[in-house]
Amino acid sequence: MRVHLVNPSELSFGVGVITPRWLYVLAGATPTEYGDPNLIDETLEPVDLNDFQAGDVVGIGIHTSNAMRGYEVGKAARERGAFVVFGGIHARLYPEEALERGGAHSVVRGDGDVVWGQAISDCLEGTQKETYEAGMIEADQFAKGRWDLIPEGSYMWASVQTVRGCPKHCSFCSVWRTDGQRPRQRQSDHVMEEIVDLRRRGFRFIALADDNFYPVPLRDLELAERRTDKSRYNELRMLREERFDLMRRMALLPKDMIFFTQITMEAAEDPEFLDAMREARIRGALVGIESVTPEGLKTVYKGFNLVGQELIERLQTFREHGVYILGSFIFGLSSDRAETFDATLDLADKADLAFAQFVSLSVFPGTIDFKNWEEDCPDANIEIDGVPLKRYWLIPSMKRPKLYTPHPTMTVEEIRQGSQGVWDSFYSLRLVWKRSRICPTVRSRLAFLFLSKLYRQMYANTGIATDSARVTRSTQWARLLAKPCRRLFQSGPMPDLQVPEPPDLPVPELPLPALQERLEA
Repeated sequence: MRVHLVNPSELSFGVGVITPRWLYVLAGATPTEYGDPNLIDETLEPVDLNDFQAGDVVGIGIHTSNAMRGYEVGKAARERGAFVVFGGIHARLYPEEALERGGAHSVVRGDGDVVWGQAISDCLEGTQKETYEAGMIEADQFAKGRWDLIPEGSYMWASVQTVRGCPKHCSFCSVWRTDGQRPRQRQSDHVMEEIVDLRRRGFRFIALADDNFYPVPLRDLELAERRTDKSRYNELRMLREERFDLMRRMALLPKDMIFFTQITMEAAEDPEFLDAMREARIRGALVGIESVTPEGLKTVYKGFNLVGQELIERLQTFREHGVYILGSFIFGLSSDRAETFDATLDLADKADLAFAQFVSLSVFPGTIDFKNWEEDCPDANIEIDGVPLKRYWLIPSMKRPKLYTPHPTMTVEEIRQGSQGVWDSFYSLRLVWKRSRICPTVRSRLAFLFLSKLYRQMYANTGIATDSARVTRSTQWARLLAKPCRRLFQSGPMPDLQVPEPPDLPVPELPLPALQERLEA
């Protein structure tokens, strides 16, 4: 008997940008008596179905975009006599699908760190449950990644998670529903042990794979401080202090290490936090800008973002503190017009964004947008190949509509062409080389150029901006670019590196009076 863990994908690129963290976490959660699990990441290469034997246990993690491929792998594994267990966000939302379409014996709903070992044991004893309600575990129960199982030369960046959950409630996002709005934050000891383990193995670029690395905005602290009951304020302040403790320790790591994370725009109001990020060498962050208009932000429940010149200045604040932004924009909002595309490109340029992604408006299960669309849009019940559109992920990818709701002023083709034009312009060789000036050496500028072009090939070939021909060409180009790009991120291992002790330094004072003045104004 052998345990297999599969990250399904219809597209394989030979080399991955960032390690799929869940794969290595569940490997770490696999009890030692079952041996080392076989890890299969199809973004590298397709699975060899002959690996599955009767009596094996096959764990498959799916989100909505790769659910169909996951079901194909699950059915094939079950036909070969293996026990099949599904997990991931999509399986949590639609466990019956995995059971009916994916050949699943069991579905884990929620965090698998603790329950995965029990699911394996139950399968082997013939007592498996159809569903395991794992829920949301506490941070001290998070499993560490088995980074010793990474295939050599497969990934450019490693990944470590410091917190699960996000206090926001954006309409297009399911994280706050599936991972909760209460930040479950790991102690810095556990995070540092993983980071050091990865640097010992030669990884110096690490993504902090968090739902929101900035879980305690100053506004929330100020509002909590106004309450008579200070328990919430003390809780938030402790979370904030733990963030600073982690970043102070990261600052003691080898100087060649670089980190990337995901945060909200509100972090720009917190100069002490941004300074700590710079000292910790968190050089980049994904920020959801979403829209360049107030109407668009209102549509996605993101009124705490700014627009216009204020937005540009806010984004430039990150750069002034040494944090370079990957801005995320959504096209296809009902408030979008033909001029939205040029306005978005212009803002991205003026704000000096290092990277940007331009995604189509998608309705993902578990979100407010999806619920409203599923219940209120008549088109949601239209069938394609016998599948209602409200279950669009079960429709073959090339037959799915580009947009799921009609736009009030633009055709789907107009939105597709506008989106593709922005991708092509932003990632033109001239503009990429111009942006690469943020890098101090020729080698790092070349790495920036290769990564930019690779990012464009991997991520612009999805959503509304693409067609089947572009998918094929982009995949081929990504394969050509991936290996030389990975070599630019390589570094020698540091097997003797030790975990830095926490420095005895005070946490910066909270700048609440200044924030209070802004709130009152």
